Amino acid sequence: MKIATFNVNGISARLSALLRWLAESKPDVACLQELKAPHEKFPEAAIREAGYGVIWHGQKSWNGVAILARGADPVESRRALPGDSEDLHSRYIEAMITGVRVGCLYLPNGNPVGSDKFAYKLAWMDRLINEMVSWKKNKVPVIIGGDFNVIPEDIDCHKPASWIHDALFQPEPRALYRAMLNLGYMDAFRTLHPGEGGHFTFWDYFRQAFAHNRGSRIDHFLLSPQLTKRLVSCEIDEGPRGREKPSDHAPIVVELR
Repeated sequence: MKIATFNVNGISARLSALLRWLAESKPDVACLQELKAPHEKFPEAAIREAGYGVIWHGQKSWNGVAILARGADPVESRRALPGDSEDLHSRYIEAMITGVRVGCLYLPNGNPVGSDKFAYKLAWMDRLINEMVSWKKNKVPVIIGGDFNVIPEDIDCHKPASWIHDALFQPEPRALYRAMLNLGYMDAFRTLHPGEGGHFTFWDYFRQAFAHNRGSRIDHFLLSPQLTKRLVSCEIDEGPRGREKPSDHAPIVVELR
């Protein structure tokens, strides 16, 4: 089972690039983030023509998440993270696919540090942890993929000193990310690439960041204890990032037995 996550940074602007990547990579499941399109503007017909069933949760100009399944329709189980009835951001969607709960998330950025946005980020992570605790108690096989907007360790960015004032690098979200791992969830990429620096999923558009590999690893896959022994591989697909008019993120692809 091949599962991918990809922050597309605007599905309308990057649709042709997304369709090309789907045709080349052929993931069984794809989690998309940052659609930047209202619900009614999502290109459902084009996605289905490419061979994928899809569920999505759009939002005008911002956020937006979707789950695609090759040759099948994902069975939606949730389209918002519980814990805050006033949170209307389109940041989470969830489906059951071949017995696995697939969660697709676009975690808040949180900048600037100390603002309401930073408090929202931490509260959102607390809500996610509460769900992860519940899933673990119920022994539900879960894979959570998406843009976490968290740089877990210093080796997950090109130059730590340049991130010290950024919300993605602060001790509080990093501690909450570690708390998720301490529950027994596995960071799929880091588990298979321990201690290896220079592996990033995001590169700014400016100053030839991608060409010089000045990036950060902020897109992740977390696997529940029921799935850890099924992990075969987890790789970052940098190909789409090097093409014309790309997303500023690269896809990550996990393979499960």
